[in-house]
Amino acid sequence: PDGIAKVQGTFQFSSDLGGDGVLWGATLRSPHPYARIVRIDPTAAWQMTGVETVITADDVPGKPTYGLIDQDQPVFADGFVRYVGEPVAAVAADHPETCRRALEAIVVEYEVLEPVLDAEAVIAGTVPTIHPSGNVLRHQRIVHGDPDATGPVVVEGTYEIGMQDQAFLGLEAALAIPDSGGGGVELHIATQWLHEDRGQIAACLGLPEEQVRLVLGGVGGAFGAREDISLQVHSCLLALRLGRPVRMHYRRHESFLGHVHRHPATIWMRHHATADGEIVKIEARFVMDGGAYASTSSAVLLNAITHTQGPYRCPNAVVDGWAIRTNHLPCGAMRGFGVVQACFAHESQMDRLAAACGLDPVEIRVRNAIRTGDPMITGQVLRNVAPVERCLRALAIGQRLVRG
Repeated sequence: PDGIAKVQGTFQFSSDLGGDGVLWGATLRSPHPYARIVRIDPTAAWQMTGVETVITADDVPGKPTYGLIDQDQPVFADGFVRYVGEPVAAVAADHPETCRRALEAIVVEYEVLEPVLDAEAVIAGTVPTIHPSGNVLRHQRIVHGDPDATGPVVVEGTYEIGMQDQAFLGLEAALAIPDSGGGGVELHIATQWLHEDRGQIAACLGLPEEQVRLVLGGVGGAFGAREDISLQVHSCLLALRLGRPVRMHYRRHESFLGHVHRHPATIWMRHHATADGEIVKIEARFVMDGGAYASTSSAVLLNAITHTQGPYRCPNAVVDGWAIRTNHLPCGAMRGFGVVQACFAHESQMDRLAAACGLDPVEIRVRNAIRTGDPMITGQVLRNVAPVERCLRALAIGQRLVRG
């Protein structure tokens, strides 16, 4: 129904929303990956013409933290900052430039601490704890079949997957409109998950959910990055504090800091196979850096390790997976949700296995293609499998036609 307006360029995305009497909001962010907040002095910002309010962690009336699985992420940093870009304060003013100058005027004194950046050091227990919930977000092990099984052909490799950003075109934006009397708020927001947002926002605002109304604005891309809250609570807090509508709109640099990313990962895999290339056992170790806060790291880890085998039969497996908390940017959902990291590793392994067995890369995949009725390494029996073998043979035919 909105296709015509979008083609004509008249459709209003979240960043296009505004109106009479609307103030601008902006967020002050930490320049340090890890530091203790000694003091915050907003006096100079308050004294600037055009500045309407400044808020910090002390001004959050409800639950001070939020999160999709574990509510471990502060609305504003309280006591410590744990990644570059963590929100410390927010302002509302009459113009974006006034907001910028007000943020620069806020004095924050930090005691800079040594950041935890090495996930392996966390596993080894050689670094201090950076969060009350600990540095390990999740450890999960899978043992399937005979863990001592071996094969005459063995290939292994270690694969590094870097952090990636979703980089959607429509940047984060919101318009918060307070009810008359401050009893509730209406938020126009670009998000993937209105109902999940609403529960977290209401808890932080200290309001019943029915007094927080969300309207889905034009999204402009998401790819997982809008599952987590970004500017939702900040914009609502400012609007409720002032009794006036407030809009917030990230620029690209702030967007990189303000939402979750794809997990960087280090994956070690070892495949055992027969001389004919049939997989006997897979061993693997996943280490995924979840950054400073939990988001969906535990679920992403489970997706990754349970897809260790890929679309291939695997009678035996031993897999260890770790999701680790560090002082990097928080990581969470991005298209593929953990499976992309696993796929990069297991498909690289299949190419190595093909070379070791003297087989064509497509042929070794056909020989191991999973079929209806086969079990996964979790024990789940697949009742309806996609035609993996048929797809692979069609791919081989297509490759020959291209070469020919």
